[in-house]
Amino acid sequence: VSTQSTWVSAHMIYTMKVVDPEPVNYQGGLLSLASDLGYRLLKAFETPTGIPYGTVNFKYGIPPDETEVTSTASGGTFLLEFTLLSRLTGDEVFENAAKRATYGLFERRSSIGLVGAHINVSSGEWTHKDAGIGASIDSFYEYMFKAYILFRDYDYLYMFNESAQAILKYLYKPPWYIEVHMYNGAPVWPVYNSLQGFWPGTQALSGNVQQAKETIRAMHGVWRRYGAVPEGFNLAQGKVQPGQASYPLRPELAESVYYLYRSTLDPVFLNMGRDIIYAIDTRARTNCGFATIHDVETTTLEDRMESFFLSETAKYLYLLFDVNNKFNTGYVFTTEGHP
Repeated sequence: VSTQSTWVSAHMIYTMKVVDPEPVNYQGGLLSLASDLGYRLLKAFETPTGIPYGTVNFKYGIPPDETEVTSTASGGTFLLEFTLLSRLTGDEVFENAAKRATYGLFERRSSIGLVGAHINVSSGEWTHKDAGIGASIDSFYEYMFKAYILFRDYDYLYMFNESAQAILKYLYKPPWYIEVHMYNGAPVWPVYNSLQGFWPGTQALSGNVQQAKETIRAMHGVWRRYGAVPEGFNLAQGKVQPGQASYPLRPELAESVYYLYRSTLDPVFLNMGRDIIYAIDTRARTNCGFATIHDVETTTLEDRMESFFLSETAKYLYLLFDVNNKFNTGYVFTTEGHP
């Protein structure tokens, strides 16, 4: 879906003529590619629950040995791309598939309003019952509210508000969020997961700026301590979670800093962005790019640069300081950072 997101976004940008110089003789080829890819992806949605498989072969469909277990984020992060594809092509099949998948996950939330991290796409049974806002769940919540912004569908606003209420009641331990058992709210994992970094930005978009500020300050404090955000930071012990010391140049913190600045125009968020840029430039820069920090405490590097660094991390930091950029208003960014 990342590739499809790229093509749909580029098609919109080209047809709306918002780039300089304007594309010459563009005939809609990217939309055709996105549509073709969309039809191939639809095979994954052919499940009893409507929640898609995690893998689909574009030629043959679902691999015979494909697991029936998928993450909540994987199953629930199609609303923006698929709905927009339907609006552009006139074929409702994409939007309907994305809606059914999102509803299928939301309707299986527990009696206290939480969803787990992994689910069986055939039976609808939760296989991993830890509830959180980070890894394996994050963009499910992100897309609820962004889909409401983009399409003004109040069903998505209702789902987001219901989910946010449960999150604040059971996961929020000011200023942090922990993971709990989805059925009884019992704490199971007192760890700040780096993927939680998107949440303050989503809160800012939804108008809950004060709590967003409190959480982003705490997250930024971890950044200042290490010059990066480890994949996991143990809140009970106040140190890096064993086995989760790397920082692969993830964008979530920068994204939330961007949204909070756009919401408040408070220069404190420009200072946070400056901290992030300085640390990445001095600690991760190599001769041919920017490398994953293997260990935030030893500052050793890995010989790889993830694609999301350019498409998201660098983009949000650039837009943070380019205050008059046309993409700062009137656009919704996908979870891959595409407007």
